[in-house]
Amino acid sequence: MQSVSRYDRHIRVRIHLQIPMIYRHQPVISDLISVSGLAVNITAAMLGSNTDDCGYFDLELRGTPQQISHGLAHLKSLDLKVIGKPNSDGDEWHY
Repeated sequence: MQSVSRYDRHIRVRIHLQIPMIYRHQPVISDLISVSGLAVNITAAMLGSNTDDCGYFDLELRGTPQQISHGLAHLKSLDLKVIGKPNSDGDEWHY
């Protein structure tokens, strides 16, 4: 029987990601998936093409703790504001 370490276990994290105007036409979510190998579910979004305000995505990230950490580091390297959201089922951690 093969043992599974806590680093191989897939977890789920919910985040609120603010998107400033300079990233409106950039593939931020696609790049996040490519860079980190995460599965990403967009649970809510608001991006207006005719506004000066920031847009946002509510995302559910799924992957190993290492993939989650790498993905969050990538978003922070872009200087994007990432806010953790509590998981509704309460059984897994959030950022």
